[in-house]
Amino acid sequence: MNDSLPFSLGRVGVLAGNAFREAVRHHVFRFMTLFAVALILGCLGLGELNFGESEAKFIADFGQGALVLFGSILTIGTAVQWLGGDGEPRAVLTVLAKPLRRSEYVCGRFLGTWMVVLVFCALVTALLVGVLWTRTPAASVEAMHEAPLVGLGGVSLAGVAVAGALQAVKFGLLTAMVLLIASFAQTNLFALSVSALVLVICHLQYLARDSWQAGQGWIERLGGSLVGLVFPNFQLFGGGEWLEVGVGVSLVAAGRVAAYGLAYTAVFLVLAVWSFRRREI
Repeated sequence: MNDSLPFSLGRVGVLAGNAFREAVRHHVFRFMTLFAVALILGCLGLGELNFGESEAKFIADFGQGALVLFGSILTIGTAVQWLGGDGEPRAVLTVLAKPLRRSEYVCGRFLGTWMVVLVFCALVTALLVGVLWTRTPAASVEAMHEAPLVGLGGVSLAGVAVAGALQAVKFGLLTAMVLLIASFAQTNLFALSVSALVLVICHLQYLARDSWQAGQGWIERLGGSLVGLVFPNFQLFGGGEWLEVGVGVSLVAAGRVAAYGLAYTAVFLVLAVWSFRRREI
């Protein structure tokens, strides 16, 4: 351990760059990107199955679903491998044998993973905006010249971009949570299973919180408060409300959600560093 060294952003940057290059070459990134692209392009042929919605709204919701699903798989699959699961301790020891703090290692791996997910979100969001643009009737395009990015068939292009950015923030938070789990997990299977469970809990957190806080006893209310405090509410990052033209894109509201996600990210990243420093490899 080299925790007596001063913390260096330069070493963190080098680790982040290496992690980014390794993750981009990994098959998980390629497969998730291809699957997301294929689903978005494939939904163009499902216009008759839009369940009463406009085609643009159907495509936007479908694209957001692909972004959430494959982005979550990419985040968990990439982050789990960095902190020494099955077959990885030797690789971790090789890196830590160099003049390097464990906190720098965790921060570098976090930034590298998040960069990969940011690229994924940017690609999928750009494709989704492009698909929506190409499916716009000529009359709508003429109207958009007077009010750019207002909306296409009930969908706001600016809202699509904001929704993609908020998903990127959510995936950064998920990365920090997965790194915390991987910092004490002894096997990749355990880390993957617990990470998937935590992902589900965070998406359903508001249901358990509201149900328990509506209880009669103080124990139920306390439990609901603890669930709401420990597990971040991933539903806040959902893209549905950002896509509708009538609602509009509130940058202030989006900024608050982003700040909420970044604050939780910082907390979980600090916990991951603390846990990894105490781990024997």
